[in-house]
Amino acid sequence: MLKDSTGETSITGRDPLTGNGITVTVWDGLITAVAESNGEGDVYLSAGLVDLQVNGYRGFDLNSPDLSTATVSSLTRELLATGVTTFAPTLITASEPEILRGLATIAEARRSDATALACIPFVHVEGPHISPLDGYRGAHPLEHVRPPSIAEFDRWQAACEGLVGLVTLSPHFPGSDEYISALTERGVHVSIGHTHASSSQIRGAVDAGARLSTHLGNGIALQLDRHVNPLWPQLADDRLSASFIADGHHLPAEVLHAMLHAKGLQRSILVSDAVALAGMPPGRYDTPIGGQVELSADGRLSMTGARTLAGAAVPLIFCIGEAFRLTGLPLGSILPLATTNPGAFAGGRGRLLPGERADLFTFRWDTQRSALQIEEVWLAGKPERKSTSK
Repeated sequence: MLKDSTGETSITGRDPLTGNGITVTVWDGLITAVAESNGEGDVYLSAGLVDLQVNGYRGFDLNSPDLSTATVSSLTRELLATGVTTFAPTLITASEPEILRGLATIAEARRSDATALACIPFVHVEGPHISPLDGYRGAHPLEHVRPPSIAEFDRWQAACEGLVGLVTLSPHFPGSDEYISALTERGVHVSIGHTHASSSQIRGAVDAGARLSTHLGNGIALQLDRHVNPLWPQLADDRLSASFIADGHHLPAEVLHAMLHAKGLQRSILVSDAVALAGMPPGRYDTPIGGQVELSADGRLSMTGARTLAGAAVPLIFCIGEAFRLTGLPLGSILPLATTNPGAFAGGRGRLLPGERADLFTFRWDTQRSALQIEEVWLAGKPERKSTSK
């Protein structure tokens, strides 16, 4: 990194998309130029990662009843150390007072912490309007599943100054299309997930404005009709982008590979869906939702004594390496799934282009281990601390 007398900073590295050398010039927090340069060295330079689904990380839990602004701030900095410069704090199904409290706390954290403000463009509310059926519902508490309500949504927005920007729901409820249309008109993204909806209900949701599928292939029953199930209509509709948890545990290699091919890389997104135990040491833990769980060294979070998954427990940067290992696709094809593609749902973040905010990170690529090793991270051109965590 070089800084000249005008205050401009030049950051060099190899472009992961092409392998060629690039120099990114930064001034006043923005990218002013991107130019080819000598391609020597093994450090890559990329736009910052964008994670549309984060429940927690390294012990910081966004769905805790004791959520504080300090938790949001600490979580933000832990994610920055992994290359994530933009993320959507995700609140899951809960009572309305609990959701309102979580939204208000995140909004207050953005007001009081410039770093949180820079990294958090909106909140993702996953539920409570999801399938009540076992399997489809996942770990969401049944007692708080309820139909969509515009009145409730308006109360959400009033609690957080309009910060809700993404809602995951199941369109099986009567009135779902009207709800989706109303949210879309308000500029809110709607995603389909945790659903047992029929093909016609899914098509109606997309017609109404839904444009995303949440962690497709998960949040669904273990056994399905081979032809009539919620997966096929979502994979087949080119109006829907889809997010995937590529942690090596949520989707088998052949399933992830097939789904990426069916959806197309330009409409595919990687998310961590990380819970609070992500990034913690292996061992047994007691959790308020899943009870006793076990975190293995390879990042699998399971119910103790069983192989049943209890959540996702690795950061987004780990999922990039796993997607490479599972699919065999080039790193340059996978990285946009964690930068440009999710960034399109966050106001165009995750792009190395002049005029964009200078959210960047450099890394070394360990092909043998399929792992990205963070070197440095910049948020709006400001260097952040290096990562020492997995």
